[in-house]
Formats: sequence, C-alpha cells, structure tokens
Amino acid sequence: MKKSIPLSNHFCPQTLFVYGTNKADGTANFGLFCWLSYYFDKEMGVMACIGGDKLTKDRIRATGIFSANLVTEELLPIADYFGNTNGYEAEKMDISVEVERGSVLDVPILTKSPWVYELEVDRSILLDDGEVFLCKIRNVLAEEYICDEGLSVEQRMQKLLPILSVRQSYFNWDGTSPGDWGEPMKELVGEAHE
Repeated sequence: MKKSIPLSNHFCPQTLFVYGTNKADGTANFGLFCWLSYYFDKEMGVMACIGGDKLTKDRIRATGIFSANLVTEELLPIADYFGNTNGYEAEKMDISVEVERGSVLDVPILTKSPWVYELEVDRSILLDDGEVFLCKIRNVLAEEYICDEGLSVEQRMQKLLPILSVRQSYFNWDGTSPGDWGEPMKELVGEAHE
C-alpha cells in the first residue's frame, strides 16, 4: 500500500557524473553532480542542473562547454573528494588525478572514466537558486568493452560498475554501500597527506 510523504530528495536514485571545466587559467576543475538526465529535441541532448554558487557553474557559464564523466566504483574516492571540496578553494585541484583533453571540445576529462560526454550548452533556464543547462552532445568517449556487441548489456554493466547516490549515501552496482557522502574520499585524502 502506498502513502503520501513529504517532498524531499531523500529517495531519488541518481547516477553520478563528475563535470570537467576549464578554470580561467586553462587548468582543470572538476565537480561531482547527480542532477543529469537526457532530453530529445531533434537529437538526444543532456540536461544538467546545478544549484547554488559553484565554480563549476561559473565556468560552464563562462565557456559554454564541459565534460560529464561517469563515476564508477573505481573513481568514487576522487569523485567524492570533488563533491565535498569547495571549488573556490585554490588548492582543490592539488591532488593526483589522471586528466586528458576531450577529443572534440577543449574540456578536461577523467582518464579512468569509461563513459564521457563532451557537452556544449545550447541554452539554459535560470531558476531561483539554480540553473538547468540544456546541452548538445558533441562527442561520447566510451571504453571498447561498452561497444562490444559480443557482450550482453548485463555483462557490460558488470564491467562498468556505475555508482548511484540515494539519501546522501553511495551505492555500488550490486546495491551495497561503500559509505556516505564524504567517506570514500578519506582514503584518498589520507594518501595525499602521508
């Protein structure tokens, strides 16, 4: 039996993406986001919503381009760090992370992300405390196993292992939790200070 509950984002499972933007000096900036979905307007596009004041949002507005890098179990510690460290802190990116440039757009991408969108903002919708960016997909970078039609979709997903977020917790593909927001980055931050 269903019941009415108060409106909240406590139970809306979301796949996580790390957005890559260029800072004003051309260096990479990354932030973790989950409000990404898709739309269709003559072609498939990506819609990304960012609330509040964030460097990532500032840089998307300034450049009109960014990458969206799928977060996997392997990438979770660095993604969690990007999501729990203020982008306006000058030393945020003083951490070891493998970065490449996009193939079509001049955007930073995470080398280890197996699925990456290179996005160009077509238009945006300004909200009271956020903004929705409607983006044209200019390129998709995918690991070869994702394109292997000899593997079933299930087999590809078992290799991909995307991370979900629900109620300020992370969940692996098998439904187990590697921790709450802010926990997975502890192993990464601990390594950086040794």
